[in-house]
Amino acid sequence: MTRKQKRLTIIGSGMAFLALAAGLTFYALGQQTSYFYMPADLLARAAVAGERIRLGGLVQKGSIERSEGTHVRFVVEDSENEVPVVYDGILPDLFREEQGVVIEGVVGADGIFVADTVLAKHDETYMPREVADRLKQEGLWQEE
Repeated sequence: MTRKQKRLTIIGSGMAFLALAAGLTFYALGQQTSYFYMPADLLARAAVAGERIRLGGLVQKGSIERSEGTHVRFVVEDSENEVPVVYDGILPDLFREEQGVVIEGVVGADGIFVADTVLAKHDETYMPREVADRLKQEGLWQEE
């Protein structure tokens, strides 16, 4: 084997290794993807039973039902559609009726969303109490 052939073999092997590593990385990232849906999108798409997704919307007023332990039932809605949700765990402090939430889990065969993660959303005016108190002390707080 000539010197030029050895060099090309090493370069080709290196490129093949990098291509394999990139392919495996993209495959692994694709397996961890969970798509985001609103209730209208979820109801329009029938083949999501058992698929891991994220659902976003508002907690419907009057829909929160707490049972024994940490088991909670509630309904997530957009302007027109609603999806029943069950969750077993501790809810975030910002979780309440008519508040935005993003939940992650799977849709059961019965159409009920079984959540394993609940994230409560807040608006852009949210500020932790400690920060607001500190700004008031320094005279930087501007009441609206």
